[in-house]
Amino acid sequence: MRNEQVFSVQGDAELIARAGHLFASARAEFLCAARDLKTWSQPEARASVQDRMRAVRSPDFTTCKLLSPVALIEEEARAHLRLVQGEGARVRISASPLPYETILIDRRVMILAGRDTPTGREYTVTTSPILVEGVHSLFSAIWDNSADLDTYLRSDVPHLDADGRSVLKALGSGLTDASAARRLGVSLRTYRRRVAELMIKLEAGSRFQAGLRAGELGLPR
Repeated sequence: MRNEQVFSVQGDAELIARAGHLFASARAEFLCAARDLKTWSQPEARASVQDRMRAVRSPDFTTCKLLSPVALIEEEARAHLRLVQGEGARVRISASPLPYETILIDRRVMILAGRDTPTGREYTVTTSPILVEGVHSLFSAIWDNSADLDTYLRSDVPHLDADGRSVLKALGSGLTDASAARRLGVSLRTYRRRVAELMIKLEAGSRFQAGLRAGELGLPR
């Protein structure tokens, strides 16, 4: 990685070209935080991560994946995470927002995912001990307060905060997404994200099922 402590790359191809060897360099710990499975889902990056996970069979090697509930919106995603868990990774779901989408390798390398652009996603790669340790501490704090995948999926009575109850009420009102978003004072994108997260919490495959599930659980609508 030359002598640069911090550098940025544009798109997955450049990330793999300049930092792909870092995935294979993991010896003790590989941590990943993402809001959904698309963040680190490009074929080259995914292959590097999976190859490393399969190559390292030492019981002392730790692989952790921390995701938000929206990552479980599709059954395919759930199946993928169960597979990853079966290969030895620890998977947890955070109810609180993830401030960073990041990969941390052996507490010495950090890769932060930035914004999407027309030419690909931006990534920042650093070996700065202060930066790496700071984000590692934040990851650990969120991890400790998150639910493991099996526990999260087995949860029968989800807790709905004020936002969740508002979205559930909006769904039951028959409003269009645009009208519901305006009523709640949020953007259309934010409203749809909250609907997706609500459906995950209620283990519903559709918005109609979400309403039925809420009724079964006695949740306010």
